Amino acid sequence: MRYQLFLSDFDGTLVREDGTVSEANKAAIANYRRAGGIFAVVTGRMMSSILPRMKELGLEDGLAVAYQGAMVADVRTGELLKSDGFSRDHALKCIRYFEKCGYHVHVYTGDDFFSNMDDEPLRIYEEICRVKGKIQPHLSDMVASNSVKVVKVLAMVEAKDRDRVAAETASALGDEFFVTCSSPYLVEVMPKGQSKASAVQFLSDYYGVPRERIAAIGDQMNDLPMLENAGGRFAVGNAEEALKKQATVVASCEEDGVAEALMKYAMGE
Repeated sequence: MRYQLFLSDFDGTLVREDGTVSEANKAAIANYRRAGGIFAVVTGRMMSSILPRMKELGLEDGLAVAYQGAMVADVRTGELLKSDGFSRDHALKCIRYFEKCGYHVHVYTGDDFFSNMDDEPLRIYEEICRVKGKIQPHLSDMVASNSVKVVKVLAMVEAKDRDRVAAETASALGDEFFVTCSSPYLVEVMPKGQSKASAVQFLSDYYGVPRERIAAIGDQMNDLPMLENAGGRFAVGNAEEALKKQATVVASCEEDGVAEALMKYAMGE
């Protein structure tokens, strides 16, 4: 087996546009695991959004990585093995910047998320992620007056504005923050060091698998740090061009790209 540990993004990579995972992908994951491979999902989603989806993949055990690598949990028990987040000052700096810009903002505090707007984009997001947000018009006030631990902050934007908003946000917030994009409509902010690269390192240490024996696959900019730190780099056909330039391109998400990467490359010698 060429790659002993295989890390897959979820949305746009493993799960299709209709919210389902193909039978071909499920079968490939099962075959890879039966052959001795270790499969893990690494997503920007909150943990309460991704853990219920693991059974659909046939994953009753192992680890799930959420919040771009800031949280890692045991799939069987839900026990958190890693749980990081912002300092309050850094969380407030980010939230206040987004509020000043007038964006639709989400604040994530572990198992809950709060939105400053109750609108159609929120309902679409809730349907995709199968979670329910709590409406809080003044997010910075809520965080300032309560002892909540903020794990992630994001802004929902128009696709045409995403790259500009991401660049402006990174410039405004500075080096203590990691700014990335997990979809054409989402600009996400994490504490510095909490990217999918940290997930590769955590899982490498946890399983004792060197990075050259780890493969990763993704589609969005938030997946790029994961690919850059893995020995095997794969991008589905629908991926951002920046990923395709650094990876072996396989079939699109809709055409079972994860299955192709597993069966054609990861299980080879």
